[in-house]
Amino acid sequence: MKAKKLWAPAVSQRLLAYEGFREQIMSAQIRPGQFVSQRELSERLGLPLGAVREMIPRLEAARLIVTVPKRGLQVASVDLKLVRNAFQVRIMIECEAVRHFTRTAADQELDVLEDAHRDILRRAEAAHDREALDADARAVDWGMHDRMVDAMGNEILSEIYRVNSLHVRLIRIDADRVVRLRVLPAMQEHLVIIAALKKRDEAATVAAMTAHIESSKQRVLEAMLLA
Repeated sequence: MKAKKLWAPAVSQRLLAYEGFREQIMSAQIRPGQFVSQRELSERLGLPLGAVREMIPRLEAARLIVTVPKRGLQVASVDLKLVRNAFQVRIMIECEAVRHFTRTAADQELDVLEDAHRDILRRAEAAHDREALDADARAVDWGMHDRMVDAMGNEILSEIYRVNSLHVRLIRIDADRVVRLRVLPAMQEHLVIIAALKKRDEAATVAAMTAHIESSKQRVLEAMLLA
């Protein structure tokens, strides 16, 4: 019983540290290629140094960080290989996810998704409050992808997808200078997917998802050339 009491808090803090690191990536508080010490991470996350140390092997296994002797921890850098690999994984998982979603999504959920995307488009065309728009657009964008993958009910695939999403989000953070060029086409491409979903056209949803992911990759590559 005593061992159980000692183990449970350690597991909880390690998970909190990992989730905190994910949030740092998603909110652009941690940048690609950045060096960060264990102590700095501990301060950023508001957790004990021990929890950060226990989290590091998981981040290394996911290739989110690399330990560099005498320099500390380096966040994964963005390069062409990472872009190719990350988007290839997206296509493999998300095409299967959208195929399943075509068969199982409720009509009401699809209506809600469509309304959310059209609202983002209206705001993007009005060009007001760009920072809030980008944050909301990211939530709508990734929310749809996350929902479709999780709807498969496969925890292994969801975990692989979540880790890969962190790599993709690192890439997208580097492309912040093209917010408007990213938001409008992404929402429009999503609406094509949603239209195919509402028709229950499996072949069309897979084709639309593939085209969307390939277009997203191309936008990232173009943004990298502008850097």
